[in-house]
Amino acid sequence: ELLHSNLRYSKIFFYCYVNSLDTSLFQFCVFHQYFSLSNSFGTMLTITVPPSYGYVIIGAGILPVVTSLYLGSQVMAARNKFNVEYPNCYAVPKYHDHADEFNRVQRGHQNYLENIGGYTIMTLIGGLKHPISCAVGSVLYCVGSALYLKGYADTSLDVKMARYKKGAGIKWIGFFVSFYSTCAYAYSCITAA
Repeated sequence: ELLHSNLRYSKIFFYCYVNSLDTSLFQFCVFHQYFSLSNSFGTMLTITVPPSYGYVIIGAGILPVVTSLYLGSQVMAARNKFNVEYPNCYAVPKYHDHADEFNRVQRGHQNYLENIGGYTIMTLIGGLKHPISCAVGSVLYCVGSALYLKGYADTSLDVKMARYKKGAGIKWIGFFVSFYSTCAYAYSCITAA
């Protein structure tokens, strides 16, 4: 029999509700529920977010999507311009006439996709400690990512340094703001115990 009295299944439920007294204050509750034959509940953790956390949601939730759409549109334009058909993710040198030009645009977008997941998680967590800093850092990160692609795509520049010649270094300011904020939040959680 698959169900045994000692077998427990664990799931995490995220429940978000607006405090009825102050609609600008969101509280996120994490329920850790143990399913067994008796369906007993485990512990509940409540995280109260600061009133300015909405800016973090814009910076870590909405702005990265808009940035990805913009960077993706640059790849689509390059795909049409350099005649790189699907399903090729990259152009093949000696097969596609402008392989390097297309691949530089594609790499600019790919770099963003490789890093945005971890950055978003850091920003959502770090924003609990420093919401405005993380929101501003998100703007720097996303604008810097667009400048990274712009520099990388410029074939008049040396490929090794082209990525940062148009101002893409500001994305690392945004990155380290979220990194520091996440570390500060983790430290405050550890020392509060």
